[in-house]
Amino acid sequence: MAHGTHDFEDDVRNERVLVWVNGELVPRELAVVSVFDAGFILGDGVWEGLRVRAGHPVFLNLHLDRLFAGAKAILLDLGRSRRELTEAIYTTLRANGMTDGVHVRLMATRGIKRTPYQDPRVTVGPATVVIIAEHKEPLPRTLTDGIALFTTHVRRAAPDTLDPKLNSHSKLGDVIACIQAYTAGADEALMLDPHGFVATCNSTNFFLVVGPDEEPEVLTSDGRYCLAGITRGKVLAICRANGIAARETTLSLTDVYAAREAFVTGTFAGVVPVRSVDGRTVGDGRRGPTVKRLQTLYRELIDADVAARVDR
Repeated sequence: MAHGTHDFEDDVRNERVLVWVNGELVPRELAVVSVFDAGFILGDGVWEGLRVRAGHPVFLNLHLDRLFAGAKAILLDLGRSRRELTEAIYTTLRANGMTDGVHVRLMATRGIKRTPYQDPRVTVGPATVVIIAEHKEPLPRTLTDGIALFTTHVRRAAPDTLDPKLNSHSKLGDVIACIQAYTAGADEALMLDPHGFVATCNSTNFFLVVGPDEEPEVLTSDGRYCLAGITRGKVLAICRANGIAARETTLSLTDVYAAREAFVTGTFAGVVPVRSVDGRTVGDGRRGPTVKRLQTLYRELIDADVAARVDR
């Protein structure tokens, strides 16, 4: 069985990858940042994860939209344009000879501080930008056998505490939720919002399927307490474009336990079935027909996005 949607088989090629650090490509073992970096000291920064297909980062514009929106929200000057970051990603891929089966992590922090303190005004340098590209594929059994979820006591923060829309480096709440889930014997954590409704998972977005197989309805949280996932948005669009009813709404755990199917979405693994939640089997515990169909439709959407790119 899988142990989380981000499980992967180690690839020896990753030991030799070149990492893009502030404009330079350096060997993995030399890819370092300062202990005075705001990301290390405070988790002060934003990031994006991207899949690569046929040499192209999938849905790149949407990921850059989210990165720049997050940077603006925290008054972080990335110091590089969209065009420059796009070229940096492609430069990294070309330098490593990467085309398929690749995951990219684009990270930006506020940069070097002259002393370990939270005030952004003690930052003395430009933003730190790092691009890590690795040969990394989700395990096939993750996509077929699915994962088990456990509802954690850690609630999603309200926007006036830490806006869930921010894809920030500050992930300690999600880390604690993940720890509670795997120590309880599950793979990932299902997290509730401050009102007790289902919000999201610690690293993915959550969906359930209700109704008969011939007329399913896909439901997900109302979106107020979860990251605006790129894959989440694409799945909702896929449903509406293919005659599958889909709604964003408030969901209780009772709704979850009664669901016919459930699944999570994320950039790395795409659409992943959920076989159980809090020890309760979802449906018959196997990947259902709606999840299978959405996996196929999502792969087709990725292929269409890549096919529409101008070769670089």
